[in-house]
Amino acid sequence: MDTAHRSGNTRLATVLMVLSTVLVGLMAGLFFAFDVSVMPGLAAGDERTYVSAMRGFNTAIDGNPLFGTAFVLALPAAAASAVVELRGGRRGTALCVGVAAAAYLAVLVLTFAVNIPLNNQLAEAGAVADMRDFGIVEEFKTTWVTTNIVRTLLSTAALSALARALVLYGRATPGGRP
Repeated sequence: MDTAHRSGNTRLATVLMVLSTVLVGLMAGLFFAFDVSVMPGLAAGDERTYVSAMRGFNTAIDGNPLFGTAFVLALPAAAASAVVELRGGRRGTALCVGVAAAAYLAVLVLTFAVNIPLNNQLAEAGAVADMRDFGIVEEFKTTWVTTNIVRTLLSTAALSALARALVLYGRATPGGRP
């Protein structure tokens, strides 16, 4: 492989590795913030405030292109990074990035299977002032919150795997195969 091609592959590998790590880190931080502050804070208030606030959060997140980009791009960036690392002969690094991609895929599956449907139920529950049955709040306090904790753990595991991959990648020498 010529030096220019190797240099291009190294730059691509570096960009993908750093991009994956930053995006997964942002998502892990968002999920963690909900676990330790947002949801406990909402649980301390009344049901109407809970519903109004969750609807507001969901509207803000759904309409935010920065969130959408980070949320969606983290997986393909990690998957592409794993492929580049594997093709570069860095199996250990590729394995760590692959584990991160798999953990983040699980985050996406949980989000689309559990959290988004619950968000949609909450959005479709009618005007807050007219609500009489706040059973959806109990669903959030159990299912949504528990699932978010799992998303936090999975995205943190993905971030940890990416951190390990960065260490291995940094140790790699042009002829080495970490």
